[in-house]
Amino acid sequence: MQDWTEKYRPQSLQEIVGNGPAVRQIYEWARSWRRGSPPLIFYGKPGVGKTSAAHALARDMAWEIVELNASDQRTKAIIERVAGTSSTTTSLSGAERKLIILDEADNLHGTADRGGARAIMEIIKNARQPIVLIANDIYGLAKEIKALGEPVLFRAIQARSMVPRLREICRDEGLACSPEALTSIAESAGGDMRSAVNMLYAAAIGREDVGEADVHTNQKDLRATIFDLIAAIFSGKPDADLIRLSRAVEDTPDTIVQWIEGNLHVLRDPERTARAYAAVSRADEWVGLTYRRQYYALWKYAGAMMTIGVKEAAGGSGIHERIMPPARWKRMGGARKQKAVRTSVMQKLSRKLDLPQHTIREEYLTLITLLVEERPLECVREIGLDADELNFFLHDKERVKTVMKALKDLQKAPKKKEEKPVEIEEVPRAEEPPVREERQTPRSQATLFDSF
Repeated sequence: MQDWTEKYRPQSLQEIVGNGPAVRQIYEWARSWRRGSPPLIFYGKPGVGKTSAAHALARDMAWEIVELNASDQRTKAIIERVAGTSSTTTSLSGAERKLIILDEADNLHGTADRGGARAIMEIIKNARQPIVLIANDIYGLAKEIKALGEPVLFRAIQARSMVPRLREICRDEGLACSPEALTSIAESAGGDMRSAVNMLYAAAIGREDVGEADVHTNQKDLRATIFDLIAAIFSGKPDADLIRLSRAVEDTPDTIVQWIEGNLHVLRDPERTARAYAAVSRADEWVGLTYRRQYYALWKYAGAMMTIGVKEAAGGSGIHERIMPPARWKRMGGARKQKAVRTSVMQKLSRKLDLPQHTIREEYLTLITLLVEERPLECVREIGLDADELNFFLHDKERVKTVMKALKDLQKAPKKKEEKPVEIEEVPRAEEPPVREERQTPRSQATLFDSF
């Protein structure tokens, strides 16, 4: 049997189940798209139709699709080669436009994605084609990327919206499925249409009639997100549910323990907070022991400590704030960004001054910094600095914004047409002895960096 999730994937935006407001927002954006329009950012939990909507949009608008997803190595060079070229060139297939789809855009982290976020920002700024970014967690996107896009929220699909679609699939497959079975599947899917289709597929194997009992005897799609797990821990769910959720989450225990630790600040009672940190500490010890011995059966002890241990400490207090990724990840990302900016600055200065980077760093960097602080606009134009690189010298974001705006205005200013000189008829003069002209040595235009 063919995979039903692919066989019955929506072919048009009109076939997207639920999320009417999101579909209307997408249609309006596509109809009015012009060069310079912001990209759309589809976000929401897995299985709610984000990727299907992007492909359906391209079919509805007769646009060619260029897709980059998490299975690709997200180095800066690859993103620029695959998406960058496509975003600035026209289609060879005859399509009016190309839709650039970047799936799992919130997964740009780690060494494999070095420079990827920066490349995406440049592609968005220079794109001549429509772009859609897809993310499960919008808070996992770099804030610079979020600022450039228009968010489109895909909500969990209500069970009553799923049932008609499941009924259509049963009709097309010649399958008799009781209303109770369809309702049971829809309610068990947790807002995930893909999960509901998979459950129906599993129940239908080897059967022509599916009842409610058949659905319950088949294993349901138990995928979970880290957000489901953390909410369950602080809500005091039963131990068995916590263990099941921790195994269903795709993240490894060393990542899960960081997420849990990063949200312990919601506990207000100092004693409970101390007990929770103690449980996390013990879990972290088990994780370390697992890696040292390469004996992954020990992960179950880490999982029990970080879930059940923290649950007992929290006492079912619940979590009433936004679940956020670990703060240290943001700090690590900031440190990587600063290092990348510094490297880029040194490379540009080295090319400009024709000097080794270590020489610039050790002997001239202080002097260049003073020069940039005194004449930032001229330095930006001569060296080719962007906003982050200028802030490397100024450490003043407001001043950087002012300088970059001045540069943008200067680039947009129309060049004045050269006035045609007025011809004046010369009056004859008495002849004078010829003056011997001295030849002057031609000289190139001076720059700020001639003294280096």
